[in-house]
Amino acid sequence: MLARSLRSNRDFSVFWAVQALSEVGNAFSLVALPLLVLHTTGSAAQMGLLTAVAGAASLLTGLVGGAWADRFDRRRLLMLCDAARLVLYGAIPVCWAVSPQVWLLYVVMALASVFEMLFKITYVTAVANLVDKDQIVAANSRLEATNAIAYIAGPALAGVVSALLGPTAAVAINAGSFGISLVGLVFIRLRPTTRPAAGEADSRATRAHDLRTGFRTGAAFLWRTPVLRALTVLLTVTTFLSLGMTDVFIYHLRHGLGQDERTVGYVLALGGVGTCVAAAATARLRRSWGFGRCWLGAISLCSASVLVLGGTGNVSVAAVTICLYSFGMALGGICSMSLRQQITPDHLLGRVTSAFWTIHGSLAPLGAALLTALVGRFGTRGPLTGVALGFLAVVVAAAFTPVRQRHPEQTAVQPAAEQTAVLPAPARPADPAAPKSPAAPSKQSHGDDAEARR
Repeated sequence: MLARSLRSNRDFSVFWAVQALSEVGNAFSLVALPLLVLHTTGSAAQMGLLTAVAGAASLLTGLVGGAWADRFDRRRLLMLCDAARLVLYGAIPVCWAVSPQVWLLYVVMALASVFEMLFKITYVTAVANLVDKDQIVAANSRLEATNAIAYIAGPALAGVVSALLGPTAAVAINAGSFGISLVGLVFIRLRPTTRPAAGEADSRATRAHDLRTGFRTGAAFLWRTPVLRALTVLLTVTTFLSLGMTDVFIYHLRHGLGQDERTVGYVLALGGVGTCVAAAATARLRRSWGFGRCWLGAISLCSASVLVLGGTGNVSVAAVTICLYSFGMALGGICSMSLRQQITPDHLLGRVTSAFWTIHGSLAPLGAALLTALVGRFGTRGPLTGVALGFLAVVVAAAFTPVRQRHPEQTAVQPAAEQTAVLPAPARPADPAAPKSPAAPSKQSHGDDAEARR
């Protein structure tokens, strides 16, 4: 019945289709941009620095992006982000045809990352406005499954296009994919965002206050919700370790194993298979194993995969380990995002999402620059062994937090203080829609874990 209900949701179906096509384009840039830097400079450190610049720009956007997603029309924000990225990525092949300039990539990636982060935040809130709460895990799994299929075909095609026409041609295809997404968003409608009741006299003051304090409000909600607080801290470590991994994969395949662009594309496409399998299996695994086992198992698999990758000189083994790593990252990511969507009230979802991503991504640019610099100097074995041990430490730490619970969404008490956190002084009457008791469990959930109340 759930699958039929999602299929009958026209707006979700259109959103699902155009985002899948857009992700094919993103998969092209995943391969094309690092190859463009590597062709021009031959430096792994430059690849990591470009990733770090993009990450830093994303962090700055996260400080305000959540408030924008909560206060402005979410569909129009998505369309604005697609239009901006169409122009920015389209500028790369045009300018490169005139005179290749590496500095242009840094400028474009910094600006594009601003709109990328805003799109991601709004994307998460849009899913919650397209489907019912008990469909969120299934909807996210479906979106991730088709996105993963795009990342199977995308890298392989990008490798072929880059080999035949050059990396800039693959970047041009990515630019065009944002145009497809933009057109598709014209034909969908989102449900109205649930907001706290407000009188006409103070609505403008409330809106201005929320924009100024959006990050603080989201961070406060995360801090007062034990499982989200733990996830935020743990993911700060995993994101620090993982942001530069795609650059390391490409460098390892090109320089460590001596493979060409086509092979790089094929191997990264196999990584997409891992993501696809995880996306298709997450809803069932979450029902059978619960959140804790899924998330802890996912990070454990990432640790083992990275450890094997650092010590292998065989391209087939490398491809399998990258596939398993992608499976683990996708499984953990879908579980984490779905839990946050289930727990967070709709009128706070943008601010909580942006605070969550900004905090746990705060060290990621440094991690990407450091990891690629170490790989460029010492090779992959030592740095990747360190990454594997870091993932393992996250698993051990998570076992002593609410993250280990089977159904943390049932016992995550939403903070009473959040009712007033979104209000400017002086206070107004309490929001009748604000939650005053533990979050209602998903219809797919069973049982209760009293330890979350500690």
